[in-house]
Amino acid sequence: MKKKKEISFEELPEFKRDFKKLLKKFPTLNEDFKTFKNTALKAFHLLGIENVGIFAISGLGIVEPKIYKAKKFACRSLQGTGSNSGIRVIYAFFEKDKKIEFIEIYFKGNKENENRKRILKNYG
Repeated sequence: MKKKKEISFEELPEFKRDFKKLLKKFPTLNEDFKTFKNTALKAFHLLGIENVGIFAISGLGIVEPKIYKAKKFACRSLQGTGSNSGIRVIYAFFEKDKKIEFIEIYFKGNKENENRKRILKNYG
């Protein structure tokens, strides 16, 4: 029986800081993030299941890895706002290694867009 390739997950130090800050405001974030990784990300990158809430960020000039933004992040602390809750996750996907590196997580109510400087500093 052939073993299915798993995705490995890593977090940049800046992501960890962002996450810690958001955790104070959204207590279910830890659990919600685990669910997001094990369902949405694996389905999209391993099984090729289309997800309109995850899309590649264009205009960065980065070929490898591909940088993605996830808009549909279900956070139970934001009950009643739906899966398009306002939490955004920015990450890099390394196709060959099946590795995801989390770059940034933020609440849309606090900032409008991803930190392109941070993305370019790490991957540009």
